[in-house]
Amino acid sequence: MTKKIAGIHQWRSGNYGGSKVNKAELIDGVAEAAGLSKKDATAAVDAVFDSISRAVAKGDKVSLTGFGIFEKSDRAARTGRNPQTGAPVQIAATSVPKFRAGAEFKKKVSGK
Repeated sequence: MTKKIAGIHQWRSGNYGGSKVNKAELIDGVAEAAGLSKKDATAAVDAVFDSISRAVAKGDKVSLTGFGIFEKSDRAARTGRNPQTGAPVQIAATSVPKFRAGAEFKKKVSGK
């Protein structure tokens, strides 16, 4: 059973119980922590996600001090193998999003 998180103050104190936090719960936490309505918190969270996505898609690096860096990473074309037949398969070049955690975020996750 997923435990509903009431607000960001619980996230800071580590009262998770190993559960997942979905977007709706994140919005609830932002609304409570910032004193916003749920509608305004939804708009704010969506705007942040959209801004980060658009910037990274353009090739910009988004650096949030203490949290981490979002960036676009290019993967070169390569030859892979079909796991069922073992036959070589050409894998096309692509771009993927990449995230590197910042020092403060790593510190919080490790519990130090």
